[in-house]
Amino acid sequence: MKFGIRVYALAAIWLGLVGLAWDDFALVWQPVPAGIPGRMILAYAVGALLALGGAALLWQRTVTLGAATLTMLYALGVLLLHVPKVIAHPFSFSPYSGVAEQLALVAGGLIAFASTAKIDAAFAARLALAGRLAFGVCAVWFGLVHFHYPVDTASYIPKWIPPNQLFWAYATGAAHIAAGLAILSGVLSRLAAYLLTAMFLVFQALIHAPLLMATPTSHFSWVMNGMNLALVGAAWIVADSLGDRGWGAVKSPR
Repeated sequence: MKFGIRVYALAAIWLGLVGLAWDDFALVWQPVPAGIPGRMILAYAVGALLALGGAALLWQRTVTLGAATLTMLYALGVLLLHVPKVIAHPFSFSPYSGVAEQLALVAGGLIAFASTAKIDAAFAARLALAGRLAFGVCAVWFGLVHFHYPVDTASYIPKWIPPNQLFWAYATGAAHIAAGLAILSGVLSRLAAYLLTAMFLVFQALIHAPLLMATPTSHFSWVMNGMNLALVGAAWIVADSLGDRGWGAVKSPR
């Protein structure tokens, strides 16, 4: 089994265990209103499903079930939690970011399902293509977020990295957009997806891991690390699914 699926699975387990440990959802990525009945029970259920789905994804006999579980779980997050915010505030930039972050994980799970399920090869290829296109759109949006909120983005970048924080806010935004367009067009798409994966790994090492070490009791820090790790896995799955010359799907993750 390729590393992309393994990382994606471990991130789901991470997020699930964080939810169980804090008796809560993953904050802004699962913005469940505080007043709904049975909110804590629902948080436990989502945390357990994330952890179990990730565990299933690591075992060859249940890999397809794990991929389907995580895909549907992340998709429900998009439809029930983020799309209503977009509908309520269609001209606001922020709600679309929540959709993009969750949809990128849906895309990774969909491709993992397409590459492992015993389904018609043509249908699997269409599912994988839909996942790659969705992920490409999300990558472009991530880049636009950097340009729309350059100061906020720059604040996460370590000050010791030359030349300055704002430069890297724009540079990484441009890299997101370039990778997304490459994935959407099929031009150098595999290389772009692997480079995007590498950039997310750099984010993990330079931004998220130090944040967690500085504030080890913070729910937000654990969620930030888990979500970035999930994006690493999703981007890696996209890269592994691409052929050497563009959109050709790799059927098996083994």
